[in-house]
Amino acid sequence: MNATHPSKTDSTCNDEWEKHGLFFEYGSAANPRMPKIAIDVFPPVMHHIDETRIIPLDLSKTLETSYQLTGPSLLANFIHIAAGEELPTACHASSQVFYVIRGAGFSEVDSHKLDWSEGDLFALPITGKIRHRASEDSAFYWVNDQPLMDFLGVKPDTPRFRPLYFSRETLTNELEKVRKANEGKDKNRNGILLANPDCPQTKTLTHSMWSLYNLLPARSRQKAHRHNSIALDFAVKATKGVYTMIGRDLDGDGNIINPVRANWVAGGAFVTPPGWWHSHHNESDEDAIVLPVQDAGLHTYLQTLDIQFARGY
Repeated sequence: MNATHPSKTDSTCNDEWEKHGLFFEYGSAANPRMPKIAIDVFPPVMHHIDETRIIPLDLSKTLETSYQLTGPSLLANFIHIAAGEELPTACHASSQVFYVIRGAGFSEVDSHKLDWSEGDLFALPITGKIRHRASEDSAFYWVNDQPLMDFLGVKPDTPRFRPLYFSRETLTNELEKVRKANEGKDKNRNGILLANPDCPQTKTLTHSMWSLYNLLPARSRQKAHRHNSIALDFAVKATKGVYTMIGRDLDGDGNIINPVRANWVAGGAFVTPPGWWHSHHNESDEDAIVLPVQDAGLHTYLQTLDIQFARGY
């Protein structure tokens, strides 16, 4: 029998692939240095402009990525649309949330027309290009999970949930129901988690993201808590004297040690890093409302959210 010899097409890639391998001693690499997620603030002046455009709240330089992001899996943006003008948005996200900061108009989404006005919120799965048109000076807070798709190197092709729309009236009424139900009780939160029936396990707005419409009553404090999802917080309503205290550790009484203060400015946003303790404070005589958008849908599914509350919660 004649021996067979591999031809050029039969040659293996073992040597070529093997030379790229690396080895680390476990203790030196099990918890590698990662870019720090800091407490960043984005003031409302960013969307009080004349030009119609998208304003990404981009921290890619800080987080050392080649793509735009505000946190490892989320990108927040302000959008400004001048009266009578229109603007398209397009992304390869699997989830996106729009909150109307001010104004009125409509959006065309995959042959559907959605009217919107100040205080409305809508959540969308993967879509084609969305056309937004403003009948008056308008602004959005827009958060999507495109950075997660970029990290994974994928583009979604199947919607994972149905679109949802919440009017300002509905949000206000539901929040008031919770407030009345909590009167006289030692409740630390007066908030409503916005949920999608297509996400029954996680009970979140989309399969990757959640939004909490959270009331902070006048002259009140919401005690410290922490979670492993990043929070991209938008101040819906706030006056001077409303703020969040953020820090890594608690003392024995449940107070944050050496906290950083992030003031709520209506129409502005700030980042609460994952894993950090944070408490909300309202020293004013007016109610305040904050809208955090988080990657908590993903963390809930992975069972890594790990919400914890300070003693006495």
